[in-house]
Amino acid sequence: MFSKIKLFYNQYPRQYWLMIMGIVISTAGGSMVWPFILIYVSEKLSLPLSAVAALISANAATGLFSSLLAGTLADKIGRKVVMVLSLAMTGAAYFFLMKANTYAEFMTLMILIGLSNPLYQVGADAMLADMLPSEQRTDGYAINRIAHNAAFALGPALGGFLAAVSYNLAFYAATSGFLIYSLLLFILAKETLHHAHQVAAEERPHAETHANQNSYLHILKDQSYMAFVLLTGLGLTAPTLIWVLMPVYAKTNYNVTEALYGWIPTANALMCVFVQFSVTRITRKYNTLPVVAVGMLLYAIGVGSVALMTDFWGFLLSMIILTFGELTIVPTASKYVADISPAHLRGRYMSVYWFGWGLARTFAPLLGGYLNDAFFPQAIWIGGLLIGLISSTGLFALYNFSKIKIAPLLTDG
Repeated sequence: MFSKIKLFYNQYPRQYWLMIMGIVISTAGGSMVWPFILIYVSEKLSLPLSAVAALISANAATGLFSSLLAGTLADKIGRKVVMVLSLAMTGAAYFFLMKANTYAEFMTLMILIGLSNPLYQVGADAMLADMLPSEQRTDGYAINRIAHNAAFALGPALGGFLAAVSYNLAFYAATSGFLIYSLLLFILAKETLHHAHQVAAEERPHAETHANQNSYLHILKDQSYMAFVLLTGLGLTAPTLIWVLMPVYAKTNYNVTEALYGWIPTANALMCVFVQFSVTRITRKYNTLPVVAVGMLLYAIGVGSVALMTDFWGFLLSMIILTFGELTIVPTASKYVADISPAHLRGRYMSVYWFGWGLARTFAPLLGGYLNDAFFPQAIWIGGLLIGLISSTGLFALYNFSKIKIAPLLTDG
């Protein structure tokens, strides 16, 4: 048994496992607060849902800009630098959220978190791709997801308990988690950017050196990739509605408390820990776009089902359906981006991918708040269902279109 564990451990670089340990520490802390942040702010400031949800949209809108900046920085000054900076900024922001008393203060700090989060996401995805060959990336990203969700399994359940006692305890835990990981990364991690440049030189020894090959303009001309980003960004609006608005929806309309609701994101995390590899073994056998399209369909069904639910167990079932979509999409989409991106542009390809996530995080709270206030609460989930179905259909169409484009090339070859 020990020999098998050692063999598995040795398949990946030590720095990979440092990142896995760090993501557990930081995620456990952050997830004690983030699922309940809208409840915390709405109760502290006594504001309507649309106003409080705007904080998440501001956070996400800042992330749109930051995700593009992160890609350039990761490709220019290094993956490690942006990751350490992100973790330190996020830890400081969580500490000052505990001290915030006005809407302007909350808005400022949510913008700061929006600025810092993509720096880590883009830097870490690029660093993992630098360290791992293509055949290991699906499993590598899957293990990263499992570690993230193992920590998330603990965070919300403990965070809900701490919040019932004092939100300050949860904020202290979040601050500590991010700062500890930033120190570990700063002291122990090595930069991988030089390896990416070496691979790039090997991949394109006779390539032109025109500036466009090293800019976002090159990526924008990749029409299939941009369609993939826009369609996934649209579809991710659906699960974002659940993560951002379902805690407030469940408490306001059905009196599901933080302590009870905390077990719902914990169930998501436990599924990601224990079911992810089983799902990955299936999805890795198929082409990427159909897999992502099926995941989006599951997202749509999970979000739409919330409109039918009226108690804790119903909301838990919706989360379970949604989680199967997450297990299907996330590692597969990350591998897709890593595989199609040139090594010297990998950070920027990753940043454009995260830009799609940022679009969803920006749009979803505004949409959900509007549908809730202008129509009725269940309209949130009906809107998410429709958006998810559009995204899934579009991804299937993109896959079929790509086959049509490739087929003549294969015939000519």
